[in-house]
Amino acid sequence: MRGEVLHYDEVQGFGFIAGADGNRYTFRREDLRRETAMSNGAAVEFLPADGQARDVFSVAAQTAAAAVDAGATAASAPAGNTPAGASPQAQHFGRFSEPAEPTDLWSYFWRGVTQNYFNFASRARRKEYWGYCLFWTITLLVVVGIGVLADAEMGNFDRAEVPAMTVGLFGLFLLATFLPNLGMIVRRLHDIGLSGWLCLVILIPTIGSLAILVFALIPTQARENQWGPVPVGVRV
Repeated sequence: MRGEVLHYDEVQGFGFIAGADGNRYTFRREDLRRETAMSNGAAVEFLPADGQARDVFSVAAQTAAAAVDAGATAASAPAGNTPAGASPQAQHFGRFSEPAEPTDLWSYFWRGVTQNYFNFASRARRKEYWGYCLFWTITLLVVVGIGVLADAEMGNFDRAEVPAMTVGLFGLFLLATFLPNLGMIVRRLHDIGLSGWLCLVILIPTIGSLAILVFALIPTQARENQWGPVPVGVRV
């Protein structure tokens, strides 16, 4: 797969790659096919494996090597062997560009409950956090509404019984989204340069919820930090 190097720390031997499939992959010095400098924005080829980029090599370096080999072959070939009308193919160099991930509110929510379900390592900008919260709330209302309609249809509200469908669907939804919710809070903390362990303040009644609200309103740290580069869409 092709991709673009978002960041590579030579000292730590660790970096990030934006893949052509729209996902982000991590790689280490051991994953490089050959010991070469990996600059930000460099085009690379790699093998994706569970969020990790393996067998990474620079496309520009490979193209340059191929061009040298082709030049050597052409120099050693007898004159006049080039077909009439044929011309050497031009080599195009430049920044490798891949379509960025969508940054609309729904896409942030959808990625939060799919590919970022267990993601506690990267960063989440304010728009991503609040987009997730918006559609999480809408989905919760829909789920509870379905439960209420089902209980009303079964007559559970006419008797002194617990509305089983409403309570059950509500509980299942909270359980299913517990990890994505926690991961979103952790990534938001990372985005403002704080440790994800601070999410534990939510266990403090009232004060914890207010603290998380404040953290969610703080602007993105407009520089790369230990949890990754500035999220896509943030103006630096």
